[in-house]
Amino acid sequence: MSYSIKEIAASLGAEAFGNTDLIVSGVAEPAMAQVSDLALAMKPEFAAGLPMGRARAAMLWAGADWQELGLEAAITAPRPRFAMAGLSAMMDPGQGYAPGIHPSAVIDPTAQLGDGVSVGPLAVIGADARIGDGSVIGPHCFIGNDAVLGAGAYLREGVKIGARVTIGARFIAQPGAVVGGDGFSFVTPEESTIERVRDSLGDQGDLASQSYARIHSLGSVTIGDDVELGANSCIDRGTVRDTRIGNGVKFDNLAQIGHNVEIGNDCLICAQVGVAGSTRIGNNVVLGGQTGVSDNLFIGDHAITGGATKVLANVPAGRVMLGYPAMKMETHIEVYKGLRRLPRLFRDVAALQKAVSKSAKTD
Repeated sequence: MSYSIKEIAASLGAEAFGNTDLIVSGVAEPAMAQVSDLALAMKPEFAAGLPMGRARAAMLWAGADWQELGLEAAITAPRPRFAMAGLSAMMDPGQGYAPGIHPSAVIDPTAQLGDGVSVGPLAVIGADARIGDGSVIGPHCFIGNDAVLGAGAYLREGVKIGARVTIGARFIAQPGAVVGGDGFSFVTPEESTIERVRDSLGDQGDLASQSYARIHSLGSVTIGDDVELGANSCIDRGTVRDTRIGNGVKFDNLAQIGHNVEIGNDCLICAQVGVAGSTRIGNNVVLGGQTGVSDNLFIGDHAITGGATKVLANVPAGRVMLGYPAMKMETHIEVYKGLRRLPRLFRDVAALQKAVSKSAKTD
């Protein structure tokens, strides 16, 4: 992928300086950059590595003195990290999937494939599935009966889309992602100890062994536009109604979304997040890595949870949460400071007890 500095700057809406006809074919960290690379020196501390590399051009922060840095050309943007989104898209060589339909793919005759759809080796597409224009279905993917994928879908290797799942345009799924597995729904003939514990907050009552009956997932999954699902992440289908994901939601790897969950628009769901069934999440919510959310809760718009937070109660809009159980971040920090002071407090109390004890004996 080769572009001139002028072409890159125009595509990113950025400014170009120096020899703007200079051609680059890759990007690299400053110290590792070769003559054909655009060095990524978007902060002054990053630019310190430029003398160790061979780059002739770099992407810099606004106002940087590119000539002082010994460069022949430069690109600057008001928000360089945002410019990285466009730059990385231009320079991405992709996975090398071949166009067209691979002869080993199994496609039901009733499936409808739009214009320019690519289907990789050993992929399976079920009856009455509909695949939008320009979609890429990677090797070993499975798309179930009556599933719908919008235009521009990009499924990496081993992605599984269940029957009757509906997904909007420009969906991206990383390797091993699963949409439309059954929900984790089981019930016992009599009230279980789990149900009792929820009510009693600890008391299991009389213990009795029971087997679990499976509740089938009759709903499906509905996903909006511009959603990305990380590697080995799972979104379960609903029990009766659909599990619903809004537009622009981005999931990291190993996320688990339970049955009947509803997630609004433009949320970030980080790695190893687990959201239990029937929870509702608003718009622009960020769930930090390893956040756990209990079932049947509500998290308001623009809420943020820090890493490993465990949400056991509703979270109002705009709240920043941390800890187990989740509490306001500033409150959690004060609690943590208090915990760190406990050993010293215990030592001080022990010393006081010892002093009082000696004083009593003397008297």
